[in-house]
Amino acid sequence: MKSPGILRTLRKHMWGYLFIVPAAVIFILFLWMPIIKGFVYSFYDVDFVQGNEFVGLDNYKTVFQDSEVPVAIRNALYYMMLGLVLGYWVPIVFAIAISELRKFQGFVRVAAYLPNVIPVVVLYGLWRWFYDPVGPINAVITGTGGESVSFMTDPSWSMLSLVIMETWQQFGSAMLLYLAAVLSIPRDWYEAAEMDGAGVWARIRYITLPSIKNLALLMLLLQLIGTSQGFQSQLAMLDGGPVNATLTYALLIVKYATTRLELGVASAMGVLMFLVLSVLAVLQFRLSNRRES
Repeated sequence: MKSPGILRTLRKHMWGYLFIVPAAVIFILFLWMPIIKGFVYSFYDVDFVQGNEFVGLDNYKTVFQDSEVPVAIRNALYYMMLGLVLGYWVPIVFAIAISELRKFQGFVRVAAYLPNVIPVVVLYGLWRWFYDPVGPINAVITGTGGESVSFMTDPSWSMLSLVIMETWQQFGSAMLLYLAAVLSIPRDWYEAAEMDGAGVWARIRYITLPSIKNLALLMLLLQLIGTSQGFQSQLAMLDGGPVNATLTYALLIVKYATTRLELGVASAMGVLMFLVLSVLAVLQFRLSNRRES
């Protein structure tokens, strides 16, 4: 039997719970149900026409025996590494630089964010033209005496080219978060540092960077999780080529599900990816709690 205290609390907050119900239903139906079904389907040979057949761990054996899986994992790790080396520090630098501006700060802030609102269809067409053998980038290279670069067809350049494109488009949203964190630092700290003779670099090193350290760690984990799931640009621009140079783990899952129609194997790969990303999510949660405390 429920205690009167619980019933009183339920009556008091009834309307709040009712407003939460639609969001909770959508969350369960479109997030947790697919996750649960993914776990279930990973043990089945999925056939929506003749019915599913239980195959045990055969799908997982297929994943571990597929010669493309190690290639996809290596490409995914390479993609994550390039994202960190080329893209992780860009929003931090832009946020700090914009915060130091005395004029036109609003204009620069909007200009830096504009690439983020470009539709992906336009984005891919634009950068295909940039990377074309007779496009503007190669025109500059050949005009200065260099040799034309095959950005899209050379395996050593293809993944790097995609990361440069995505960094240009996506750094604006992260930059706004860093900028908000930088602008929330008490200005008294900077004024006191200036009175003590500290220059710009000293203020950045001893005030700005330590103040945004926790946010930078959280953004690092979010970027690792996001890039580990990357497949859209690899699929749209190169379909995993050339010679599987941009075939990431997430893209291989998509190929198993949509091209090879082996949904059980795709589910098994998704489960393995879910387990790995769960570890990163736990780390992010702990860092978030530490930041709040």
